[in-house]
Amino acid sequence: MRPIYILNGPNLNRLGKREPEIYGTTTLAEIEQWCREAAGERPVVFRQTNSEERLIEWVHEAIDEADGIIINPAAFTFTSLALLDALKMFKGPIIEFHISNVHRRESIYHKSYVSMTATTMMAGLGAEGYPIAVKALESLIARGAR
Repeated sequence: MRPIYILNGPNLNRLGKREPEIYGTTTLAEIEQWCREAAGERPVVFRQTNSEERLIEWVHEAIDEADGIIINPAAFTFTSLALLDALKMFKGPIIEFHISNVHRRESIYHKSYVSMTATTMMAGLGAEGYPIAVKALESLIARGAR
């Protein structure tokens, strides 16, 4: 069984401390544990970076290794054509994930480059949405979605 990749972008290492009124008090380590539990026997590659280059390299790795991707690109969602181009090469399902509802926030958060290639997008469920995304990705993989 091939792994799923759960990739997290800039500043998400600060979850639990950063703007708790928006992002809550759950840490990224807690989210990782929830995701691994939700995945059951399926291997999970769970990573976070503040570097656009590293995030793209991990997408390249996933192209060769993974059955699916959950990506919370954070600020790169709205700025990175390079990330979009990398994700377009992935042949499996991609869930774009955001802790907050980006559409209820300032207009700069309304245009996602990642959405142009993602299979689906989940937003506004809080940190608790990550394991829900894992289950949704499993379903997408099982039915061969892209």
